[in-house]
Amino acid sequence: QVQLVESGGGLVQPGGSLRLSCAASGSIYTINAMGWYRQAPGKQRELVATITSGGNTNYADSVKGRFPISRDNAKNTVTLQMNSLKPEDTAVYYCNAKAVVLSGRYLEVWGQGTLVTVSS
Repeated sequence: QVQLVESGGGLVQPGGSLRLSCAASGSIYTINAMGWYRQAPGKQRELVATITSGGNTNYADSVKGRFPISRDNAKNTVTLQMNSLKPEDTAVYYCNAKAVVLSGRYLEVWGQGTLVTVSS
């Protein structure tokens, strides 16, 4: 009922920048929160950043000051601007949305993931 389509990602050198975008579509009534999580090889998925419909943000300590998150409520999109990238930022990044659909059901939805590789 809700689909997330991610774009961005790729290979970048240390110190470089990338932008990840995610668009939600479907039978959406409202999206309470959108955000990004990541999973590095051999590690558990972890929170990167989230933003509520009211603009409240939450960041992992490791990305604070480097990865600002923004959202367009009208378009149901979320963007993660990744700056000063480090090799340890290498991971598959997943978009996440906590939505209420038109039927009134609450859904948590994940994107398919996009690979970010930081390497020289």
